[in-house]
Amino acid sequence: MGSLSPLHWIVVIGIAVLLFGGRGKISGLMGDFAKGIKAFKSGMKEEDETAAAPPAQVPPPAGAAASTASAGVGASADRPRDRA
Repeated sequence: MGSLSPLHWIVVIGIAVLLFGGRGKISGLMGDFAKGIKAFKSGMKEEDETAAAPPAQVPPPAGAAASTASAGVGASADRPRDRA
């Protein structure tokens, strides 16, 4: 129970190699990680700004307004009725 298995020693040696033999690799990885987080946050901020802006209102074409007004009830008056 008190001794460490070979797997434990491999993990300890691997961590020691990363910490002391990395020569800037860890700081480079963490810098890349921080850049990725900053890019993600700025992307989320841009999406929030575009979602907050109201959508552009486009008026309907002049011909469409006249045709719907003259139809009265709508296109449902032209359809045959189902009888049960």
